[in-house]
Amino acid sequence: MSDENQKSAQEAGAKPMKLWGGRFKSGPSPTFERFSGSIQFDRELIEADIEGSKAYARALARVGILTGAEAGGIAAALDSINRTAAAQAADEDIHTYVIRCLKEKTGDLADKIHTGRSRNEQVSLDTRLWLRGRIDETLGLLRGVLGALLRLAGRYPDAIIPGYTHTRRAQAVLWPHYLLSYYEMLMRDHERFVQARARVNVMPLGSGALAGSGFPVDRDALAAELGFESVTRNSMDVSGDRDFVIDFVSAASITMVHLSRLAEDWVLYSSEEFDWLELGDGVTSGSSLMPQKKNPDSMELVRGKAARVIGALTALLVLMKGLPMTYNRDMQEDKEQLFDAASTLASSLEMVREVLETTSLKPEVPRAAAEESWVVATDLAEALARSGVPFHQAHTLAGRLVLESVQSGKRPSDWTAGALAAFDARFTPEMAALMDPAEGMKTRKAVGGTAPETVLAALADARTRLEKLA
Repeated sequence: MSDENQKSAQEAGAKPMKLWGGRFKSGPSPTFERFSGSIQFDRELIEADIEGSKAYARALARVGILTGAEAGGIAAALDSINRTAAAQAADEDIHTYVIRCLKEKTGDLADKIHTGRSRNEQVSLDTRLWLRGRIDETLGLLRGVLGALLRLAGRYPDAIIPGYTHTRRAQAVLWPHYLLSYYEMLMRDHERFVQARARVNVMPLGSGALAGSGFPVDRDALAAELGFESVTRNSMDVSGDRDFVIDFVSAASITMVHLSRLAEDWVLYSSEEFDWLELGDGVTSGSSLMPQKKNPDSMELVRGKAARVIGALTALLVLMKGLPMTYNRDMQEDKEQLFDAASTLASSLEMVREVLETTSLKPEVPRAAAEESWVVATDLAEALARSGVPFHQAHTLAGRLVLESVQSGKRPSDWTAGALAAFDARFTPEMAALMDPAEGMKTRKAVGGTAPETVLAALADARTRLEKLA
């Protein structure tokens, strides 16, 4: 039947086919059909379903269920299926839609395509094929954000900012050192998605509904044809497994937590109270009432969308935690969570990259914040310890100096070598230089520290590591 005739039949009220029904005296009620249908969201899997069905037809030909010509005819018919029409189809699910279209094109030949194949393994295959593509897309988007972080670090290589603990100024660090902290988070995310992909990239066809195939299909050949690294080892596990979906959404949730933390920083740092950053006009918005506003909506939305992905992970864990082996219809509920999490993650990564590429740092502002605060106190305590003062005593002495300064309104730069020595003789003249935050950070040369040469080496290493991922 042509696409035009197919459309006419649908418009005339043609009843969608079922892949089951012989055991029933009557069909499902309209209420149940509306409640149980999934094509409104699992149509996302149509390309995967078609590719998997083509491969399975060839596998059936290899064991004599189909001839080579029949398998070729099925493959050609599958390729010609109207993908767009799936959005309006009234079938139970995308698998039924594909089979119905195939039957309209090839007649009774289509009835052979499910020989030895269950929708349970078919759903697993389709989801794995789809998810494999989404992971590859995610990895590319992550590398884009990683590159944007390094480029932004390179624009302000010597900028000094306060580092915070408990939202209080703690120690001075270089701006690239701060950005590299997010680089490391996202590199771990990249690693998690690579690991998730390895667990996704296992071929389930040949598992049947739960007991395995009753036909000698070559599972290894199917895996090779579809680009899988290996085949699943237990047919019951295939039927009851959604770990690979949870793996992806778990990695997505952790990534969104990292993006949300960056967003939180930048919402604050771009505020008038901090005024470190200027976000690009293209990633901010105004107010319908207050003309002066330049709101960081892009990063607020990233922060908010993290909740959606975390919610999807929670939903999946709760969905699976009480299911008996093997397949249960509850598992149909995984698709909307998965699709939404993947889409939300992708759009958030795209948004963060654009924010990074259009943000400007005002280096003098965080530098002034570091200079007027007591982020140098640890540097003083450690200098005293290097001079022979036991660290606990050095810590107490530096704390007393801070207290005196707070009470008298002195900033670190107000202390001269003579004033320090007058405060306590254990302060030696060279320690006065540490009142400049740029001086103390030079001592932090250990790998992972914020000493300028250490950060320079870390940036070079980060670029090398990113190049190796491409």
